[in-house]
Amino acid sequence: MKRNGLLIVGFTIAFALGFGAKSLLDRQPGRLSSAAGQAAETVAQADTNLKLGAFSISLSVNDLKTSQEFYEKLGFVHFAGERSKNYLIMKNGNALIGLFQGMFENNLLTFNPGWDENAVNLEKFDDIRVIQQRLKAKGIFPHTEIDENTSGPAGFMITDPDGNVILIDQHR
Repeated sequence: MKRNGLLIVGFTIAFALGFGAKSLLDRQPGRLSSAAGQAAETVAQADTNLKLGAFSISLSVNDLKTSQEFYEKLGFVHFAGERSKNYLIMKNGNALIGLFQGMFENNLLTFNPGWDENAVNLEKFDDIRVIQQRLKAKGIFPHTEIDENTSGPAGFMITDPDGNVILIDQHR
């Protein structure tokens, strides 16, 4: 019995020393722990991902005024657009909701390459034509393609596997 107790104590000490040594090694400058290494790999991978710009949801609404009042009660404020043009962009912090009356049938997920959530031009972004090329290379084809020999504002739509329509709409 005493021998078993000594074995358990010995294993416990060996485990503690091994764990402590690993923790010290992980903290050494220039050495990444496995979790930190995975995080760094994820960040490096993100740098190669598409830069889609500002994200918003574009809602197809029945009554623009009623919808505006509703979202104002949730803390959103009028950010852009005009009721006379049948659309408003509402903002709450970094969240953006577009309210559109009579412009499209269903709700859309929207990305604006070249803009941040305040409609400020981004220094670095992927042009919509580059996004289109990269998506096509991955087997995702727009409903209507953009002429890749053009420049400036353009947009296209794609549909995800669940039928959600995504609008990629570059304004500059």
